[in-house]
Amino acid sequence: MKRSGKAALVMVGIVGAGCSSHSAPHAAATGHATRTSPAACALPSYGPGRSYHPKVDPSSFTADVTNPWFPLEPGTTYVFSGTKDGKQAMDVFAPSRRTVTIDGVLTRAVNDRGFLDGVLEEQTTDYYAQDSCGNVWYFGEDTATLDEHGHVESTEGSFRAGVGGAEPGVYIEANPQIGAVFRQEWSPGQAEDRYRALSTTGGRTVRYGSFTATLRTEEKSDLEPEVTDNKYYARGVGQIEELAVTGDTERLELVAVLK
Repeated sequence: MKRSGKAALVMVGIVGAGCSSHSAPHAAATGHATRTSPAACALPSYGPGRSYHPKVDPSSFTADVTNPWFPLEPGTTYVFSGTKDGKQAMDVFAPSRRTVTIDGVLTRAVNDRGFLDGVLEEQTTDYYAQDSCGNVWYFGEDTATLDEHGHVESTEGSFRAGVGGAEPGVYIEANPQIGAVFRQEWSPGQAEDRYRALSTTGGRTVRYGSFTATLRTEEKSDLEPEVTDNKYYARGVGQIEELAVTGDTERLELVAVLK
């Protein structure tokens, strides 16, 4: 996951308000896709990127993401805090009510803002959709890295499925298959993340609370082969922690869920 003095003060207020509540967000099932059997939602096999062309039927997707491992309820804001490269880090992840059609699929736009030492460093809009079996797919991102004055330095990593050879990927499954590897995204030279589920049995404690039977995943990228991240998810809440286990020095934990 990825604010100037005023924004940093706003974030202090957000965290202070959020830590008083431990209620988990509930995502209502309001999708338009028809529920089908898992056999009808064959997920793409991991393989060489340039031969990776998942079949996507737009009619089987919805922008209403209700997967219990990763619910994206519009109006909910997740606040993460921790460290990155020796600096204080904070990330604000907020599913919006805005939808965007990408590669024929109606997706949910999620605003993600990352801060280092109180200064906005990166702002991203991510695009997710859920298939009729409950698997969450990732259809792209518009990302910008900012300098200390708030000016855009780079938009590297931005992509949208269906443009320039980019393809969508599986972000998280409805029923995680331990050990199975999936591409989360594919845009040659821009976005090449992949993930696999490692466990669904371990407990995890973060500032927001303690959870049992969490999902632990591993994420890697062909663009940064030396970096490995683990992420932890709690059913009914979503992501609760991100931890760099090789390469980078980074840890973010959930501290508040605001509605």
